[in-house]
Amino acid sequence: MCGIVGAVAQRNVTNILIEGLKCLEYRGYDSAGLAVIDQGQIRREREPGKVVALEKAVATSGVMGVAGIAHTRWATHGSPSQDNAHPHVSGDVAVVHNGIIENYEALREFLQSHGYVFTSQTDTEVVAHLIQYELKSEADFLRAVKNATKKLHGAYALCILRASETGRLIAVRRGSPLVIGLGRGENFIGSDQMALYQVSKRFIYLEEGDVVDLYHTGVTIYDAKDQKVKREVASFDPKLESSDKGSYRHYMLKEIHEQPQAIQRTLEGRLLLNMSQVHPKAFGDNALSIFNRVRHVQIIACGTSFHAGCIARYWLEQLAGVSCTVEVASEFRYRKAVLPENTLLVAISQSGETADTLAAFRCAKSQGILAALSICNVATSTLVRESDLYFMTHAGPEIGVASTKAFTTQLVSLMLMVLSIGRARSTLSIEQEVKIVKQLQSLPVIFDSLLAMKTEIALLAESFIEKDHALYLGRGAMFPVAQEGALKLKETSYIHAEAYPAGELKHGPLALVDSHMPVVVMAPNNELIDKLKSNVQEVCARGGKLYVFADRNANIKSQTGITVVAMPTIADEIAPIVYVVPLQLLAYYAAVMKGTDVDQPRNLAKSVTVE
Repeated sequence: MCGIVGAVAQRNVTNILIEGLKCLEYRGYDSAGLAVIDQGQIRREREPGKVVALEKAVATSGVMGVAGIAHTRWATHGSPSQDNAHPHVSGDVAVVHNGIIENYEALREFLQSHGYVFTSQTDTEVVAHLIQYELKSEADFLRAVKNATKKLHGAYALCILRASETGRLIAVRRGSPLVIGLGRGENFIGSDQMALYQVSKRFIYLEEGDVVDLYHTGVTIYDAKDQKVKREVASFDPKLESSDKGSYRHYMLKEIHEQPQAIQRTLEGRLLLNMSQVHPKAFGDNALSIFNRVRHVQIIACGTSFHAGCIARYWLEQLAGVSCTVEVASEFRYRKAVLPENTLLVAISQSGETADTLAAFRCAKSQGILAALSICNVATSTLVRESDLYFMTHAGPEIGVASTKAFTTQLVSLMLMVLSIGRARSTLSIEQEVKIVKQLQSLPVIFDSLLAMKTEIALLAESFIEKDHALYLGRGAMFPVAQEGALKLKETSYIHAEAYPAGELKHGPLALVDSHMPVVVMAPNNELIDKLKSNVQEVCARGGKLYVFADRNANIKSQTGITVVAMPTIADEIAPIVYVVPLQLLAYYAAVMKGTDVDQPRNLAKSVTVE
């Protein structure tokens, strides 16, 4: 994860760039740099370490310019060093980059064959040289950039300067976010609007495939079809993060739809150069040495985060061969827990300020654990500050009380943790790790296909609006998914919903089943599918009304009393992440149809900072 800031003005922009980087430092902190155009020349400063090191270097050198780009880096291609720090320069072109250029090796070989010399290990330097190469046959700067980006594969955001174009900056969005900040006689661009609040309160959020041409007098945006377009200008109070629902009726629906991009951000910068293994430093510089000694994992969390931890327990024991216990933080803090030697404590919290989780976290730390790891969405939170290791989910601001994208990004984060622990302890093969990483990378596309099912799920939700109760069933890792689905329904629609392991149905809950009780079942096509089918028949025989989210190859078909929603065929490891999405949509549409306050359910709050 890296942070980008760019500025074109009629005044010196170096301080603006530096201040913007400080706001983005949560996105990367191992090196920082900037480049400005000064009297027709590119002047560049780069320093390993945090932004403060760059700030000191700029103060010493006196670099000034009216157009510039800046970058704070989380190393992926190449170690943290001055040579690998952005911006990268080729001739009179300077580039900063967020994301991954997947075909950089082939492009590097091509450019080397044409005489280009590389001075870094990064994929970004390829972009600078490629634009310079295109300028040999295409004099127009904008067209040369467009020609170059057509040759790039991957997800990225770019900001580019050219020395001979003093008052101009070009930016490209392909899979990584960029936002324009509008000023008077000056314009700005950044990875996050937070970096631009110092100079702008009006923003344009670029869409996928956009290319923007920035001058101090204005901006021109071209869409993915190379057509000039106008994008909506949004105004924000910096105290209210991402408070615009855009075209969505509710924040919850907006955040459900943001999940493909959120997962991309979670993965971004956390994989090795080959994009098939977890980066050894994804959880911190000394994470692998700690993970190598882990003999037990204790997870503490509340609510939705607790369900994420319950799913992670299955992964830890099956894939990494490590015993794991998961406990609700409010219970853990008030009992005398006995933690085995070399226990890794894992706390999961969207806000990092959840009172029960913090209290349980501190309680466990006092027992002499191996290390404390937090998985969180807020870099400045108390939980992160008190952790030995931390992993930011990068879900982005989540305003809806019913957590959606925070949950799925927590699951992706936890799977990366499991893979890292398995590798460190040599209990997971490289082949297994590569396979699962590829599955994680496929999630954004799979989520897009699930979101396309919203009309079908909205029709299904009509069957719930007159009901007072619902039962959710799942086996294995699908049981916590059932718990999360039931929680979403009760949070948003106020329908009482309960989750059970499907195998427990005959040990009590079956007494509740009748024609008035909707029963929701998760049915991925795994080794438990035949047993699950028997549980489905138990409900059918009692006149229950079943709603089954089933793998297309599971051979479960709609019939009297059974409504089947066909799910994509996916690997078992990522099934819990995938199957929760239609349950989120089901809860959302049931709530909308019942007329409840979807985003602010009664009696609830987003961040629970009291006991």
